[in-house]
Formats: sequence, structure tokens, C-alpha cells
Amino acid sequence: MSEPEKALAARSLASCHDCALVVRLPAGRAHVAARCPRCGAKVHRRKVDSLARTWALVITAAMLYVPANIYPVMTVTSLGKSQSDTIMSGAIYLLQHGMWPLALVVFVASVLVPLLKLAALSGLLISVQRGSSWRPRDRTRLYRITEVVGPWSMVDIYVVTILMALVSLGQLASIEAGLGAVFFAGVVILTLLAAESFDPRLIWDRAEASHARS
Repeated sequence: MSEPEKALAARSLASCHDCALVVRLPAGRAHVAARCPRCGAKVHRRKVDSLARTWALVITAAMLYVPANIYPVMTVTSLGKSQSDTIMSGAIYLLQHGMWPLALVVFVASVLVPLLKLAALSGLLISVQRGSSWRPRDRTRLYRITEVVGPWSMVDIYVVTILMALVSLGQLASIEAGLGAVFFAGVVILTLLAAESFDPRLIWDRAEASHARS
């Protein structure tokens, strides 16, 4: 079998997204969805509209990132006095009171990680759209790292939720979630969905196409 024929044969195979079974797609119609014989899910050679959906999620998450850091994530009421804290002011408060390890965790997980994740996904999308053949293996590793560290951004939401459940002393002390927590949760969820909708196989498709042209 010649190299072009091998390439065509390889492209007629696809992995089921639900059960990971390798399924042969209809001959000559690799873009058409097939049914997985094991679980019945639709199988495509590549995720449908991966770039468009990922861009939409990334842009929306970037828009929510601004109010997530401007509005308070938590309001603490103690003995009739209320204090509202954003993510950054909360990290600064922890740092000023000597709790720098916790402040570092909050800053990295709640400020740095979402920002770096948005930047990484944007870079991957741009590289794929431009048909870049630059270091596809490294870009795939970057995608895997982005996918793994994403859920750690929820640490702030977990802290607020736990404190709300534990601290409820009527007029003496109470903790309420702020509007910033809602926006921040939206950022985390959207970036998780963006990482899920991005198809890293597109990196290698563009790299192979660029190599074939050269």
C-alpha cells in the first residue's frame, strides 16, 4: 500500500469519545459521523466545530475574568460590621497576616492559573488556525497540562462554600458569597469546557499538512 493510501486508511478510523473504541468510518466519507457499535454514540474523525466552539468559550471566559476579579467574592459580617473581599484583596489580607502559603495558593489557583489557561488555549487555537508546524509535541503537552490544572482554579469557590456552611451565627457572624464568586465560577467552568471542546489532534493535522506542502 502506498503512503497516500495508508494515510487515507488511517483517516477512516476514529476513536469513540465515550468508550474509546476505534471505529471505522464510512469509506470515502471520513467527515461523516458513524455509530459506535459498542455504546451507540456518534463518532467523528475530529470533534465537530472544535475551533469555533473553543473560541466562543475562551472569549466568554475572558470577558467574565474581569468582573470576577473586580467584584467581591465574599462578604464577612462580624458583630454588625461587614467587609467585602475580592480575590486579590483576600490574598493580600492572608499575606499581611503571615499566612503566605495560603495566600500563594489563592493567588496561583484563582488568579494566575485561569489567566495562563486562557492564554494557553488562545495560543493553541491561533497556532492551529495558522497551520503552524512548530513543535506539535510540545503544544500537545501544553494542552494536557492546561487540561489537568484547570479544576484547581475552583479552590476559591470551595473555600467560600465551606465557610458559608460552617460560619452562620446569626447577627454575630456570617459569610455570604459575592457577585465575584459567580463570575469566577463561570470562568472556571467555561475554561474547563473550552479545554474539553478543543481537539488536540488538529495540532498534528496542521503539522502534517504543512510538512506535506514543504
